[in-house]
Amino acid sequence: MNTAIFLDRDGVIIENRSDYVRSWLDVSIYHQALQALSMLSKLPVKIFVVTNQSAVGRGIIDLETVHQINQRLLEIIIQNNGRVDGFYICPHLPSDQCNCRKPEPGLILQAANQFQIDLANSILIGDALSDIQAAQNAGILNTYLVRTGRGAEQEAMLRDSPISGCVICNDLLTASRLIITKGQL
Repeated sequence: MNTAIFLDRDGVIIENRSDYVRSWLDVSIYHQALQALSMLSKLPVKIFVVTNQSAVGRGIIDLETVHQINQRLLEIIIQNNGRVDGFYICPHLPSDQCNCRKPEPGLILQAANQFQIDLANSILIGDALSDIQAAQNAGILNTYLVRTGRGAEQEAMLRDSPISGCVICNDLLTASRLIITKGQL
């Protein structure tokens, strides 16, 4: 079985926008994230992006635009010696009560089934409690909350939640260095 690193997109790799990423013009990539993805790509693991994109369900953008944004992002990641092995997207509204919208584990389980991933020995890095909850709901034991995006405000909520064992880091690069140093994968 393979192990994997699951990453949220908005707030971890690119800046989060309260008015949604609607086009490539709205994308601002964290420079440190490109450096982190380059480091992580050298590990013998799969790297997946799991992202809620309710702007699709809200009719703000279409799914094709999300795919185009992700493809362009992937090209830049590759140009910077990184990789992503797959993007998994939930286009639904929170009210749709689907099984793929984080904190539900559907996106993670979809990748795990497709690539035979050992979830108990995999890692998720996100900027929201819903990311961490999705990981735990899928059986991922190693979770990291980054302070970029919504992470700084979510960190305070983490203290009052039943979630335990989540490592707090400033950003994806810091989390990546810690993962490599600890030899978690």
